[in-house]
Amino acid sequence: MSKFVLSGNLQFLGLGEVLQLIGSNGGTGVLNLMSKYTGEPGHIYFSKGNIMDARAGSVKGLDAVYALFGWIEGEFAFSEEEINVPKVIRNSRMEIILDGLRMVDDGHTKKLGPVDYEKKDSGSRSAIPIIKGPLVDYMYVAAEEEFYKNRKIVQENKHGSWIWVVLEGIVDVIKEGPEGPVPIVRMAAGSFIGGVSCFLFKDNVRKSTIQASTDVQLGVLDSQRLADEFGNQSREFRDMVVSLDKRRDEITEKTVDVFSRRFDLKEFTKGKQLAKKRGVHPEKLYRIRKGNVCIIRKTGDGSYIPLANLKERDFIGPCPFLDIGHEPHGGIVFASEDIETEEMNAENLKEEYSNLSAALRNLIETTATNITVTTRVAADYHKKNLEKK
Repeated sequence: MSKFVLSGNLQFLGLGEVLQLIGSNGGTGVLNLMSKYTGEPGHIYFSKGNIMDARAGSVKGLDAVYALFGWIEGEFAFSEEEINVPKVIRNSRMEIILDGLRMVDDGHTKKLGPVDYEKKDSGSRSAIPIIKGPLVDYMYVAAEEEFYKNRKIVQENKHGSWIWVVLEGIVDVIKEGPEGPVPIVRMAAGSFIGGVSCFLFKDNVRKSTIQASTDVQLGVLDSQRLADEFGNQSREFRDMVVSLDKRRDEITEKTVDVFSRRFDLKEFTKGKQLAKKRGVHPEKLYRIRKGNVCIIRKTGDGSYIPLANLKERDFIGPCPFLDIGHEPHGGIVFASEDIETEEMNAENLKEEYSNLSAALRNLIETTATNITVTTRVAADYHKKNLEKK
């Protein structure tokens, strides 16, 4: 038996946002899309928030999902129901969203709608993706601040514990590299500046510079309230979220290395073997007790780039409530010879996450989205470097 739990207009809520909503809520069922410009509806099948398969007329699988990003006008409705389709799509949700939006922007996906379209100047489109967060929970906004365009909000290597949420405008995340500043990502309304490390450590050091790309309005979050809520969670849950913060910082550092062509993959994986050979299954969730792990990614040209170094108390494996675009499908896991792990209770972690306040959930989700998007930025920088050779 099915029931419709989400519906709306694609002009108000784009397909990328719809996929994110269903995914972050772990939905199982079918997303149906209808447009007056085609006689057949589109269908995307989900299991626990993961995209399994899709249909768009005679097109199937991942190509069908990309085709549906071109449906800029129409209606959508998601029905919760048991599905019985094989998993033919392996890409992570955020990878699909980023690729789908880019293919529309680049003109690779045909737009389904009115004949006349406003053409976008490809020269004006930033190569750095813009992250949009969920709806802002104003119950946790203690004050508001405004910053003019080009003003620095956070300075790399300076101490600070403030956490902001972007209310209006766009901010740039920039990391200093050997050859100068490296653009990482851009963040728009609903995204967070800072993470749980801001209220966990007294002398929190900012890992990147945050600068206003436009005039921006920020909400200052009630950090103490968030800290109190976070402190009431299980040790296992807290360790996982702290590890998520560390992984975001790791992939940011590695993106600078890739941009600057200053990474040695052999040195990065030295003394390590595929995790599965060490008895660590990449599709299970573990916490590291001893040893270390590194994550690498295969790029479209067949080469590899480093993503993260993980150590004691960090987690490895698929997160039960977040999509970070790494292992098991988007990243390859290597482990040291002395690796010791303990399996984590994925269902308990998922339940804890679902019971969090919207503000804390959104903060954690923004961190995960940053990891996915920054990984894609690193791959893009690597591709550009290869093209220059």
